[in-house]
Amino acid sequence: MRLMHLRRNGTWTITDLPVGKRPVGCKWIFTIKYKVDGSVERFKARLVARGFTQSYGIDYQETFAPVAKLNTIRILLSLAVNQDWCLQQLDIKNAFLNGDLEEEVYMEIPPGFEESMAKNQVCKLQKSLYGLKQSPRAWFDRFTKVVLKLGYKQGQADHTLFVKKSHAGKLAILIVYVDDIILSGNDMGELQNLKKYLSEEFEVKDLGNLKYFLGMEVARSRKGIVVSQRKYILDLLKETGMLGCKPIDTPMDSQKKLGIEKESTPVDRGRYQRLVGRLIYLSHTRPDIGFTVSAVSQFMHSPTEEHMEAVYRILRYLKMTPGKGLFFRKTENRDTEVYSDADWAGNIIDRRSTSGYCSFVWGNLVTWRSKKQSVVARSSAEAEYRALAQGICEGIWIKRVLNELGQTSSSPILMMCDNQAAISIAKNPVCIMTGPSMLRLTDTLSQRR
Repeated sequence: MRLMHLRRNGTWTITDLPVGKRPVGCKWIFTIKYKVDGSVERFKARLVARGFTQSYGIDYQETFAPVAKLNTIRILLSLAVNQDWCLQQLDIKNAFLNGDLEEEVYMEIPPGFEESMAKNQVCKLQKSLYGLKQSPRAWFDRFTKVVLKLGYKQGQADHTLFVKKSHAGKLAILIVYVDDIILSGNDMGELQNLKKYLSEEFEVKDLGNLKYFLGMEVARSRKGIVVSQRKYILDLLKETGMLGCKPIDTPMDSQKKLGIEKESTPVDRGRYQRLVGRLIYLSHTRPDIGFTVSAVSQFMHSPTEEHMEAVYRILRYLKMTPGKGLFFRKTENRDTEVYSDADWAGNIIDRRSTSGYCSFVWGNLVTWRSKKQSVVARSSAEAEYRALAQGICEGIWIKRVLNELGQTSSSPILMMCDNQAAISIAKNPVCIMTGPSMLRLTDTLSQRR
């Protein structure tokens, strides 16, 4: 059935392999797709090209394709709950098969069908196929052309965001993450037209109200919107054998700082990296583990038992509150607020400081970050000043997203910092801190005052 779909789609034509050309290999991939509750939804078979055999400049050129920023999605959720916008979801079936190839690519006959073809025959690809290096870009370019034709404007702060504003001031909003689409806004007529038009161009599945997106569970009620990753956490605990562990009420030991102990035994680096990678993705709905995950991710290159124990402590903390997540509620607040903070020389290995910030849009938490600074700060004021600059850059980006979502405001970004010296320098950039990097930070802050 999958092969019939590929043929109907005009993915390839059968032809003889030209002299001097080398075909790309292919294989079948079999997977199981699960529902939100963990039950089996369907069994999938997908034909994929062996893209690793492609040659740059011959089989492909550009490969980059953007995906939706989760920060943008959280901003959209805050606006939606405050303005009673709808939140709906679409899924594009076999999205990568819709991209138009610009290069001349030949592929071997799919496994299981070689005997029915002549010896020198191959598939000349007309459209992109899963596994090809250029498939994501080809698909996004095709999708973008279709949406722009309908009169939508593409965002510049996030290229996966498309917005259409009617003459009456109503909004229709679309944001796409590969083949998953979120629709929002208050122009229901335009959203219905958009669904109809997309269905004519692609094979679209209307999933109704937004409930499950990229492993995140979305629940909406009169009180607001809750976004969590409960199933993701329980699956992670089960995979690591921590489902029956003893819970703990903090993600890390505040009295102990991670370092590199010569006596500590090394652990499996691949396993450590996979666990930390899972936790990084989980931190998109769990800001309470953001700092701890940032700390353990600094030892990806040579983890030891000390670092693995810190990772397992995070798992024990998650066991206590697997259903905890983000809550977006309706408020009267229409400000953009950014809070920044930093420790000074907190890293015991290189004495670099850690910057941290979080931002609120209309009273709801939408972005946060914890990151070690790139240089050693010579004072607590410098460490706080660097964190303040990062927070301001985030606030500027948020304002751009809000403008593209039709929420223009003359109100300034509210910056909160708990260091009086850093605040004074931001207000009056006197020359008490020198160096090219500090001068650049001073310019950034002075231009945005």
